[in-house]
Amino acid sequence: MGRRKGIMSDKLKVELAKELGFYDTVEKEGWGGIKARDAGNMVKRAIEIAEQQLANRSEN
Repeated sequence: MGRRKGIMSDKLKVELAKELGFYDTVEKEGWGGIKARDAGNMVKRAIEIAEQQLANRSEN
């Protein structure tokens, strides 16, 4: 089975990792080195951003 393409861009993932404070781990160990909690927080933050963008679109 092939690897699925990620939904989040690498740029967004890096921005979120920096915002959430674990980008140093990504630099040292790669994405596989982050904790499950950090990955979950990254997804949660990405969802919050997407919801804000949708709300802003519906207001216009």
